[in-house]
Amino acid sequence: MAVRVLVVDDSALVRSLLKEIIQGDPELQLVGLAPDAFAARDLIKQHSPDVITLDVEMPRMDGLTFLDKLMKGRPTPVLMISSLTEKGSEATLRALELGAIDFIAKPRLGIAEGMQAYTEEIRAKLKTAARARMRRPGATAAASVAACGPLLSTEKIIAIGASTGGTEAIKEVLLGLPPDCPGTVVTLHMPPGFTKSYAERLDRQTRLTVREARDGDRILPGHVLIAPGDFHMEVRRSGANYVVHLQHEAAVNGHRPAVDVMFDSLARCAGRNLLAALLTGMGKDGARGLLAIRQAGGHTVAQDEASCVVYGMPREAVELGAAKEVLPLERIATALLHQARLSGGGNRV
Repeated sequence: MAVRVLVVDDSALVRSLLKEIIQGDPELQLVGLAPDAFAARDLIKQHSPDVITLDVEMPRMDGLTFLDKLMKGRPTPVLMISSLTEKGSEATLRALELGAIDFIAKPRLGIAEGMQAYTEEIRAKLKTAARARMRRPGATAAASVAACGPLLSTEKIIAIGASTGGTEAIKEVLLGLPPDCPGTVVTLHMPPGFTKSYAERLDRQTRLTVREARDGDRILPGHVLIAPGDFHMEVRRSGANYVVHLQHEAAVNGHRPAVDVMFDSLARCAGRNLLAALLTGMGKDGARGLLAIRQAGGHTVAQDEASCVVYGMPREAVELGAAKEVLPLERIATALLHQARLSGGGNRV
C-alpha cells in the first residue's frame, strides 16, 4: 500500500517539485498540496496522511507553531523542509525536539536542480518517516545524572553513532552523563550547516562541553566532539592522547560522515578502552564498526527496538552479534558509565 503524503509549503515551486518527486514513485501517493498551515489542517482531516512534509517558514502560522499543534492534537510523522541558514538550522533542531522525524535541507541556490538531485533521498526519507515510531514530544527525559566520584581515566572513550531520530536520542544519552565522563565522540548523519548548531544546542542543554570537531582536536574527559557534516571523523593515537582526524573521502554506506569510519578507527587504536553505542537510524551504517569494536575488546551497546524511532542500524548490529548489550534508550548512559567504572582506569592497548 502506497505511503500517503501531504505537502505543506508556501513556495509554489517547492510544492511543484515535491509533487513531481512523489508522483514519480509508485510506493508514494500524493494526497494534497497546502500553501499554509490552515489549508493543511483541512487536508489532514480529509485525507489522514501517513506523512507530511512541512516548511519551517510559512505565512499566517509558521511551521514550528503548526508542528507543535499537530503533535499535541493529531501526531503524524513529519519530514521538515529546512533552509541551509543558521536560523533555518536552529528552527530545524527545534522541530526535531517537537517530534518531527527527519528533515531535508533546501539548497541555497538552484532550488529546482538541488531538489531534483535529492529525489531518491526525499523518497527514502518519506517512506522511513511513515514507518517511524512516533514518540511523545518531550518524552526524552534523561535518567538522573549518575553520581560522580573518581570516575575514569583519560584512556576511556565513549563513541556514539546514530541517524534518523538520533538528534534527540543522542541528547538523552548525553544528559545522563556527568561532567567527568570519558571523552566522547559522536557521528550523526547530518548535512553541513547543521552540526555546528546542533553541537551548540547540546552544549547549552547538557553538563558537558560540546562542539563541532576540528581536525586535530584532543579527546578530553567531559568533552563531546560532533563529526561535522560532510566530513568523516576518525580517531587516532598521538602519544598519550587520542585525537580526531577529519577527512573528505568517499561516502561510506551512503553517508559522510559515516559511523563505520569512526567506529573502525576506534577499534584499531583504542580497543578495550572503548564504550560504544549505536542508536536509532535507518540503514546499516555503524553495525560492522560496532562488531569491530566488540572484537577488539570494547564494550558495545545497541538501542532496543521499542525505544528507537527507526530500528534499522541497531537491528543490523544485533543480527551481526555486534552488541554485547541491547538496551532501551533511557538506560544507555547508565550502562556506559557502569561499564567504565567496572573496567577501571588506563588499560592501554
